[in-house]
Amino acid sequence: MIRNYIRIAWRSLSKNRVYTIINMAGLATGMAVVMLIGLWIRDELNYNKDFAHYNQVVRVMLTQTRGNEVSTSFSTSIPLGVALRTQYAAGFKKVATTSWNAPHILTVGDNQLSRQGMFVQPDMLDILALQTVDGRKAVLNDPSSILITQSVAIALYGHADATGQSLKFGDSTIFRVAGVIPDMPYNSDFRDVYYFAPWANYVRTHPWVKMAEGTWSENSFQTFAQLEDHVDLDKLRDRVKSAEDGHGQTDKPVVVLHPMSRWHLYNSFWNGKNTGGSIQYVWMFGLIGIFVLLLACINFMNLSTARSDKRAKEVGIRKSVGSMRGHLIGQFLSESILMSLLSFLLALALVAVALPWFNAVSDKQMHISWGNPVFWLPALGLTLLVGLIAGSYPAFYLSSFKPVKVLKGAFRAGRAATLPRQILIVVQFTVSVALIVGTIVVYQQINFVKDRPVGYSREGLITVSLLNNDIPNHYAALHEELLQSGAAVSTCMSSSPTTDVWNNQSGLTWEGKDPTMTPTFSIFWNTIDYGATVGWQVSAGRDFSQRFLSDSLGMILNETAVRYMGLKNPIGAQIRFVHGTANPIYYHVVGVVKDMVMQSPFAPVKQAVYVLDNNNNVNVLTVKINPGLSVSQALPAIGRIIKKYNPSVPFEYTFNDEEYARKFELEDRVGKLAAYFTVLAILVSCLGLFGLSSFMAEQRIKEIGVRKVLGASIVSLWALLSRDFLWLVGLSFFIAIPLAYYVMSGWLLRYAYRVPLSIWVFVVTMGLALLIALLTVSWQALRAARANPVRSLRTE
Repeated sequence: MIRNYIRIAWRSLSKNRVYTIINMAGLATGMAVVMLIGLWIRDELNYNKDFAHYNQVVRVMLTQTRGNEVSTSFSTSIPLGVALRTQYAAGFKKVATTSWNAPHILTVGDNQLSRQGMFVQPDMLDILALQTVDGRKAVLNDPSSILITQSVAIALYGHADATGQSLKFGDSTIFRVAGVIPDMPYNSDFRDVYYFAPWANYVRTHPWVKMAEGTWSENSFQTFAQLEDHVDLDKLRDRVKSAEDGHGQTDKPVVVLHPMSRWHLYNSFWNGKNTGGSIQYVWMFGLIGIFVLLLACINFMNLSTARSDKRAKEVGIRKSVGSMRGHLIGQFLSESILMSLLSFLLALALVAVALPWFNAVSDKQMHISWGNPVFWLPALGLTLLVGLIAGSYPAFYLSSFKPVKVLKGAFRAGRAATLPRQILIVVQFTVSVALIVGTIVVYQQINFVKDRPVGYSREGLITVSLLNNDIPNHYAALHEELLQSGAAVSTCMSSSPTTDVWNNQSGLTWEGKDPTMTPTFSIFWNTIDYGATVGWQVSAGRDFSQRFLSDSLGMILNETAVRYMGLKNPIGAQIRFVHGTANPIYYHVVGVVKDMVMQSPFAPVKQAVYVLDNNNNVNVLTVKINPGLSVSQALPAIGRIIKKYNPSVPFEYTFNDEEYARKFELEDRVGKLAAYFTVLAILVSCLGLFGLSSFMAEQRIKEIGVRKVLGASIVSLWALLSRDFLWLVGLSFFIAIPLAYYVMSGWLLRYAYRVPLSIWVFVVTMGLALLIALLTVSWQALRAARANPVRSLRTE
């Protein structure tokens, strides 16, 4: 029986090749989209799962309240880690404090690498369950040992055994390689960590870290923990949330335990509460995949039911010779399942070809697990499900025909039969229109933020990280030589690059400050030529100047800081600043600059202060390239001079405009993927529309012939054949617009700096949808309208 079903199904598909090709193209496209999105979702859901203690690891965070501002951050203090390890030990297996992931120079002989890594307390290796490449437990035996990843070992030592070898770290520290560990998983929060250095060395070589061991307010570190087996996380949270109370904190700190399973997908916090994160994109692309596949299934249903007249006699004859309705349903479902299987094979080929491109666009390292049943079982299950969904309505509809009416020639599909097809066309284009609106709004938001005034000039700026003190100690000579070379027109040093903020502190007081307020500011230490180099815009007062010796205690505020402090006359205002455990310093405001967008371009600018550096707090060198020279001419000259004053560090730089552009990577990536999937959804919808229009033109060929003989023009015939489809597309627009408006309004609420939803977006979408539908239908309509009426009228 099954073999007979398959043989008849194959004959039916081969006989109607045009419709078979249209259905296969639609189903294969839909399946390919679902498989690609499925691989992407699987990668997202498996983030960090390569770590053995995935379900037990937490990141310790702090929620702090300063006035009306509530913020949650990963920054913690060293004493907090000690308290969790001792006073709150119940519930924790391991607790480790670490530095932030930061670059250092690794040198072996003539080989030099700049790689990011972390200083970690010993328990961090157990928390991550790290092992060396030969399977031994990874340990840092003493303050002079270091763990490096396999890629770093190969780059520095070739394929020789690196364990036990010496390695120069930074300026002068010599480490012994205690072991080589595999590279961190690409789909993890540690993928850019290339070494683990001992915490004891960090404390010994960085005096401020030694001071921070007794300072609860020095939140400049990260804290991770591994929980005991079967611990109740909610109860543990309640027990440790007040761990920072009673230590002189004025910002009402609350300790938060954030499990590793939520680091990636639920990484957004607002007003002290977790508000989601990347999980929204998992849902979004999951829905897009379902919609695209649904559109392909709708095509199959529409084309199958549209051809009901042609298969009515087949059904009538089968029923008259004894076929039961169940047999007919099995026959039609076997056709759809066979179609689905063939489409699946084509979809596999499409995915194999598209996957390298898809990995590049999505920044993933995904692959098809050809030998893994976990891949094949869902894939084949999806194929069967698609076959059943796509074939269910045609099977039950076609098998319901009455044999007496069919064989007498009294069967006509009629208007009632076209209603389901019309509904399905409306559903198709409702989804397509909504996707078009969504894609346009995403690109609008990205471009709106890209065009946001940033308050300084990014053009021609390069940033060089200061990995040692060579440049700060010889900055005056370096500055002069760079200017005299003609390759640069200005240089400066600062504590943060123009594309980020590395210092936030709360020790500022001013006249009129609310005594209950615990203010926090972004702090920038910089050299006197900072403003001239970055091209900031002074809105009140003046820039720093060498003509005023008092500027050594001068301060510049951004406009947000002036509003935040409530200063009506900021110029000349006295600001008291306590930095760490040092004595307070009294500054006077010399100028106000327009807000500079340094962190997220989608968020409001934070209050910031700029002071001249007197204690080597600078971390980066910024150089403005001479606009009269090409980059290829200027960079080698700049590199030679910097190398002269910084011989132990390779000349590595970033373009500030490119670094700023990276802030849009996630949104750009989402926008591109959404656009590609939207195009595929429209393509699938158009395939179905094309198939239906060609079938309807074929059905009405005699009517068209009669109309032409009676004098109907090609334009009137084209309008006759097109309007039935165009009004359905128009109807879908009025259904899709409220849905798209509601969804995209909610999406835009995530951004403080966002584009308004303009009416022209919906007008353009409507015009685009109608144009696409018109072009799809017109080819068949014009072809039928131009046909010779003599041949049309002879057709039986």
